[in-house]
Formats: sequence, C-alpha cells, structure tokens
Amino acid sequence: MDVPATVTSKGQVTLPKSVRESLQLKAGDRVLFRVLNGRAVLAKVPDFLELAGSVPLPAGKRGASWSRIRAETWQKRAAAHR
Repeated sequence: MDVPATVTSKGQVTLPKSVRESLQLKAGDRVLFRVLNGRAVLAKVPDFLELAGSVPLPAGKRGASWSRIRAETWQKRAAAHR
C-alpha cells in the first residue's frame, strides 16, 4: 500500500486513515520509525502487556517472584563466565 502524506513546517505528518486502520493504530499508541537505505518504515510498537501469558513457563517458575528469577539468572550467568 502506498499512501502519500505531507510534512508540515514543524516536521509533523498526519497518518492517513487507511494506514492507521491497517496497523490498527489508535490514539496513544506508539510507533517506531526505522530508516534503512534512504527509506523509512513505520511500525506499531507492541504493547508488551498484551503478550502476558503467551509464553509458556516451566512448572518450577510458575508463581516465582521476579527477584528470585533475577537472582537465579544472574547466578547462572556468573557461573557460565567462570
């Protein structure tokens, strides 16, 4: 889909409705601009809270506190670098 837009004197662009609908953007959503080889790509920044529960946890980690998980992770990383 190619949709033109105009840059204002302040460097702002209004995202055309067809682009907002295609990316399912709504007020308050964040977007990411990636510039590669003289072209910009716009993407919706995912809401990581929507991902909660989408990754299966090992049985031993269910209900564990973040402080415990961080401590175990640091211990394993330290042991791997010895």
